[in-house]
Amino acid sequence: MRFDPTLYLVTDTALCAPRSVPEVVAAAAAGGVTAVQVRDKTASRRELLELTRAVRAALTDRPDVAVVVDDAVDVALLAGADGVHLGQDDLPVTEVRALAPHLHLGLSIGSAADLDAALALPAGTVDLVGLSPLWSTPTKPDAGPELGLDVVRELAARARTAGIAAVAIGGIHADRVAEVSATGVDGLCVVSDVCAAADPRAAATQLRRALTGAPA
Repeated sequence: MRFDPTLYLVTDTALCAPRSVPEVVAAAAAGGVTAVQVRDKTASRRELLELTRAVRAALTDRPDVAVVVDDAVDVALLAGADGVHLGQDDLPVTEVRALAPHLHLGLSIGSAADLDAALALPAGTVDLVGLSPLWSTPTKPDAGPELGLDVVRELAARARTAGIAAVAIGGIHADRVAEVSATGVDGLCVVSDVCAAADPRAAATQLRRALTGAPA
C-alpha cells in the first residue's frame, strides 16, 4: 500500500486511557490521521500482537491508513501490519528488510551520524526516517538531545535527496505545526496531542488544518 506519513499518530496506551487505543485510533483516523504506529513499551509481545490486531480491526474501513508496529517485526508479520519502525538499538535493519521485504521500514535517527549510517545501507533498505527528538517530550524521556528545527531541516533534505521520506517527532503540538512543516519533512508524528485529547477526532482535525494553513 502507499504509505502517507503526513499526520503520523504514535500510540500511547496510558495516555489513551480510560479509552482503548483502537477507539482513539479510529477517532483520530476520522479526524485526518494518515498513518498509525502501535507503540507500547510495557506490553508483552502477546499483548502487543493483540493490540495491533485490534487497531487493524478498528481501521477495517480505512485501508488508506497504514498500521506500523514499533520495534517488533515478529508482531508486525503475525498481525498483518503494513510496516515496522526500528530504533537504533533494535534488530539490524538490513536483516529485517531481508526477512520482511514487503514491509514499510522506518528507522529512528537521532543525529547526523545516524543518518550517515542509514544512507550507507543498500538502496531500498529504509523507506522512512524518524528524526527524533525534534524537541524534548515527556512521552519518551529516554530520547537523545533535541535536534531542533535547523538540524531537522538539514537531515530531511539529505534523506529526500536519497529518496527516503522523513518525519519529525518529539514535542510537536498544534501551535508549532507550521514551523515544523516548513522544515520540509514529509510528515509529523504526534502522540500526546491526540492520545491525551478529550476529543481525538477534533484534535486530529485541528492538526491537519494547521498543516494546510487553514483556519482552526
